[in-house]
Amino acid sequence: MQKLKVCELFAGVGGFRLGLENTGSYEVVWSNQWEPSTKTQHASMVYEARFGSENHSNTNIEEVPTLEIPNHDILVGGFPCQDYSVATTLKNSKGLIGKKGVLWWSIHRILSEKENKPKYLFFENVDRLLKSPSSQRGRDFAVMLKSLNNLGYAVEWRVINAAEYGMPQRRRRVFFLGYHKSTEIYKTLQRTSPAKWILEQGTIASSFPVKKQSTSTSFSLEKDLVSLSNSFNLEKGHSPFLNSGICLENDVHTIKTAADFYGSRAVLSDVLEDTSEAEFYISESDIPKWEYLKGAKKEIRKTKAGFEYNYSEGSMVFPDALDQPSRTIITGEGGKSPSRFKHVVQTSTGLRRLSPVELERLNMFPENHTKLDGISDTKRAFFMGNALVVGIVEQMGNALFQKINALEEQLQN
Repeated sequence: MQKLKVCELFAGVGGFRLGLENTGSYEVVWSNQWEPSTKTQHASMVYEARFGSENHSNTNIEEVPTLEIPNHDILVGGFPCQDYSVATTLKNSKGLIGKKGVLWWSIHRILSEKENKPKYLFFENVDRLLKSPSSQRGRDFAVMLKSLNNLGYAVEWRVINAAEYGMPQRRRRVFFLGYHKSTEIYKTLQRTSPAKWILEQGTIASSFPVKKQSTSTSFSLEKDLVSLSNSFNLEKGHSPFLNSGICLENDVHTIKTAADFYGSRAVLSDVLEDTSEAEFYISESDIPKWEYLKGAKKEIRKTKAGFEYNYSEGSMVFPDALDQPSRTIITGEGGKSPSRFKHVVQTSTGLRRLSPVELERLNMFPENHTKLDGISDTKRAFFMGNALVVGIVEQMGNALFQKINALEEQLQN
């Protein structure tokens, strides 16, 4: 079977591309990376340095005409988590107006306008997507599922914590795959019981095995998109979306699952390098500041307006445990200033922060992938705080390609 052609949106420094290309089964034919809030497009610079500038776009995706995007088999991307409410419909258009700048609607627009729609979708987002916004828990995800169903796609999703499958970082993200109704996977999904697909036969289950933990729920997204957006879960209860599920022809089936993994497990010490670079080491005089920020607190604080309130928080492990997977890398991981959330490790030569290479290893990127003239260590740390774990994309990409292959072989026989 030929390689699947990939279009990569919100490409960052190329985590999706690395994972898919590692399988040998995918070829990126077009990519887009645009950071609206910065003048210098650092992430796009790294992307072009690693993969070349051919067929790479560094333009706001909202301004890229669909005609400029080549046909592709699979559309991928880790799009920003925003407010996905539907503002209104257009009378003389197939389109919907979400808020301007909400990049989900750029994906929707491309899928709506493409005559040759991609057969497969592969997206990633923060897991709070399943329960946002707080005023209508789950509405945003419901709007996305409904809009994809309207465009002819079935969707399966799973919240995956990379560390639960042996990877070196506790990073929890929701991944979802879409299958166009023209595909054999869609047709197979129609013939398979939802629970069997979610727990055993689905693409995600074959790459990241699970066991059923407890509850399962089914419900329908019957209303049109605008009504759904306005009325979904107005009771303000818990989100109905559990950590695993499928949505096919407006019917949602969702199950709470737990990882079922017995392989080897990487820990923080596995990614550490020998470094004597002074900038990563914490001076004796700064240690009390780090200890205070990492420690438990019960204190009275004042707002700018002078209002006093009780503030409390628990302690964090300090320094970080080397025999466990790391905590989640955040975008503020770089820089010398003491912080509650930055990682600190104890080495034979003292306490220090993590180096850019160690942060890359935690996301399973090649070493020095983000090293480039004009890119600071702080910016490199920011990239990794925004990135995904490459190993998850690779395993899921492999499983998807194998499933497509197996179903095509069945057809031929």
